[in-house]
Amino acid sequence: MIRSLRTAGEDAGVFCRLYVLIGAGLWVQARAGCPAGCKCPLESRTVLCVAAGLLEVPRELPLETVSLHLEHNLIHTIPEDAFQDLLHLQDLYLSHNKIDSLATRALRHLSTELRLLDLSNNQLRHARWEEFGVTRAKVRLYHNPWHCDCNLQQLMEGLYLEPETVNQIVHIGQPLVKLLDSGVNFCSLQRRTTDVAMLITMFLWFFMVIVYVVYYVRQNRPQDTNYHLNQQSHLKSLNSSKKSSVRLILIRCTSKSFNLVLQQ
Repeated sequence: MIRSLRTAGEDAGVFCRLYVLIGAGLWVQARAGCPAGCKCPLESRTVLCVAAGLLEVPRELPLETVSLHLEHNLIHTIPEDAFQDLLHLQDLYLSHNKIDSLATRALRHLSTELRLLDLSNNQLRHARWEEFGVTRAKVRLYHNPWHCDCNLQQLMEGLYLEPETVNQIVHIGQPLVKLLDSGVNFCSLQRRTTDVAMLITMFLWFFMVIVYVVYYVRQNRPQDTNYHLNQQSHLKSLNSSKKSSVRLILIRCTSKSFNLVLQQ
């Protein structure tokens, strides 16, 4: 009898523990603020959304999140307000996505406590230093098809790039940071290119104006010549008509004078 009671009590305890574990597990998966397809362990304050097929950054993230894993998804862009409510975020993993653009001020809302920002293995070509705000976190930017220009140079000079991976940002097969250290200045090259483009544009406009003036003169020159010829012929005709009229007047005058003489 006692053994049966003990057995029943042990079974009840096992069922209670199992119920608590199942309930806790379900609460971890479906508690308020944990996005669908993600896991939110209770104690670590970590949100795991790895390889969840996400097309965008989840909107309903726990406010107390410290570490956010969004690797191996299909995210294309980072909206401006994606992380503005995560005031305690320290680690943000966005590698192995398809991110090709960052909204203006997309990362300016990141917590000042941020320690690591991983944007490696994406499709980023352009980014401005202003989009990252004043973060002091280590940043991973390698394995992106970067367009090497003044913006990228300012980005690399303004951010704290992770020392272990900074040499993996390459340009023409060489680490970009070494090119910058050797004295290559993409900003000055860009200014020179802009100046040359402006000079070429001004030259083309000047050339087009000259061509137009020459064309206009050539088109109007025959008309001016004909006009002068017509004027000359008209003057000649006027002169001839004047001469003929003078002759007629003289003839009439002489005839009248002759008639007067005869009458006398």
